[in-house]
Amino acid sequence: MNSVQSLFFGIREYLSPVLKNSKFKETGCITPEEFIAAGDFLVYKCPTWKWESGEVSKRRDYLPIEKQFLITKNVPCLRRVKQMEYTDEDAETQIETENGEDAWVATHSGRATTNIEEIAQIEGEEDEISKTISNIVLDDANANDKEEVDVPDINDIPDMDDIGDGVAEEDDPATLADASNTGTSAHDDGPSDKILQVRTYDVFITYDKYYQTPRMWLFGYDEHRRPLTSIQTFEDISQDYAKKTVTIETHPHLNMSLASIHPCRHAQVMKKIIEKMNEESIKKFELLQQQFGNAADSNAPPAEQAQVRVDQ
Repeated sequence: MNSVQSLFFGIREYLSPVLKNSKFKETGCITPEEFIAAGDFLVYKCPTWKWESGEVSKRRDYLPIEKQFLITKNVPCLRRVKQMEYTDEDAETQIETENGEDAWVATHSGRATTNIEEIAQIEGEEDEISKTISNIVLDDANANDKEEVDVPDINDIPDMDDIGDGVAEEDDPATLADASNTGTSAHDDGPSDKILQVRTYDVFITYDKYYQTPRMWLFGYDEHRRPLTSIQTFEDISQDYAKKTVTIETHPHLNMSLASIHPCRHAQVMKKIIEKMNEESIKKFELLQQQFGNAADSNAPPAEQAQVRVDQ
């Protein structure tokens, strides 16, 4: 089923035309040139990202050979989704804005805030410390009455060479036990309770010609750098999205199957973000205009600088 679906997606992308004119501000879609510009800016700002060329047979002619897709490696994933599941204290509250158009969600709103004064001390700890200190007695008067310790003469101490093999070594419990005696391997790969077991992911960003947006891919490794199975990968993805908007598909530039975040709503989300950022930018621009005034020799920045670009 996965191969048939990948074949269908490949044919659909092949028949889709390449976007020539930018629709970044209107719809959130970008051209391949804008994808390259945004990728170059990402590599410049975050050197952990880099361009890759991929398989020769899978290169897209509308992208440069050396800039087919982006990749960053060894991104840590500290916890599984089950460890982050909501409890009764993790309720969400929808916060309305002043204009009533947009709203945002405040997570964990059911949790009560605890001040530092409210943190209770360990029961009995302070009393035990006070009792111990009160029992300490500095009795200098009785110090002189103690019996003198008989210190042996250094010449009476026998030399080790004179004793020879007559000294039997005692077992020191603090020494490192020999692996052959304990029956355990010195290179035990078993998990330790004191070592944080961390999964890592390689994150890919490709250009989707059909949706005309970037597309993200995930490939994970376990604590021993073994590739994760699809079942293990979905352990790190919310069940609201697993096998729905996050599915296992074939990478467009590599001969491997990865978890992919479906880009069907990516353009819409980007459009909302762009509109929000543009509103903030225009407000700042208007403040600068008021600051510099409307004089002919004004040093106010040009109006186009207030708009959001694809490489920001």
